[in-house]
Amino acid sequence: MSETLFEIRPDGTRRAITRDWVPEAPVALEFNGLSYAVMMASPADLDDFATGFALSEGLAASPSDISDIAAAEVENGWVVRAQLAGLGIDKLTERVRNRVAESSCGLCGIDNLAEVARPLPMVARHQAIEPAAIFAALAALRPLQELTRRTGAAHAAAWASPSGQIGLLREDVGRHNAMDKLIGAMARAGRPLSPGFVISTARCSYEIVEKAVRGGATTLVCVSLPTSLAVQRAKAAGLSLWALARDDSVLLVNDAST
Repeated sequence: MSETLFEIRPDGTRRAITRDWVPEAPVALEFNGLSYAVMMASPADLDDFATGFALSEGLAASPSDISDIAAAEVENGWVVRAQLAGLGIDKLTERVRNRVAESSCGLCGIDNLAEVARPLPMVARHQAIEPAAIFAALAALRPLQELTRRTGAAHAAAWASPSGQIGLLREDVGRHNAMDKLIGAMARAGRPLSPGFVISTARCSYEIVEKAVRGGATTLVCVSLPTSLAVQRAKAAGLSLWALARDDSVLLVNDAST
C-alpha cells in the first residue's frame, strides 16, 4: 500500500514523497478447530507463521505434528487453520486462550507468573561462532530486507551458516512473528537452526531468546541490547548470545560454546 505524502523541512519547504506502509492485520490462529490466539501480523508467509508459532509455543514437537494449514482472508483480517497431532485434544483445550497481542507485547494471554519462569530445554552442544561470521551476515542481511527497505517499519529474523552466509530470512511487523516465521520456514524445509546462528533485528527481549531456544537455535545475535531476563534465560538454557551487533563491533553476552 503506497501513499503520497509531503515531507516538510524546518524552513517550511515541502517535498512530495511516496511511502509504502508495512502491512499489518489481525491474524487468527486456529488449531484443531479451536481459536488459540489473534496476533497482529504482516499477512505473508502465514504457513511458516502457524508452524513456527505452534513449535515455539510448545503446541507441537516437530513440523510433522502440524498438517492441513490453510490461510484465508476474511472481512476483518485473516484466519489460519491447522491440525495438530501428537498433542492430546484435552491438553490443547487447556491451553486455548483468546488473545489480542499487539506487536510490542509478549505477555498478553499468559495466565500466571509461573508461565514466564517455566524451564526451557537445554540447547545442544555447539561450537563458537567467529565474530567475522557475524559481521559478514550483518552486511549480507540488509539488502535482503525488502519489506524493511520499502517501509522502514518491519522486523527481520534470519538464519546464517557458521561462515555468515544468510540462508533464509523472514520479515514481519511484529518481532515475535518474524522469529516464528523463520522457525516455521526452517522447520518446514527440514533445515535445523544449528549449526549456524539466528539474527534478530528486534529488541532482545526474553521472548526472542525463548523462541530461539525452543526453535532449536544454539546461538542468537541481536542488534539491540538484551533485557536482564533475556540474559538470565539464555544462560539457564545454554544459549550463546551476542548483542548490540553493529558494522564495527558486537558484544558477547553469553558464551555457552564448547
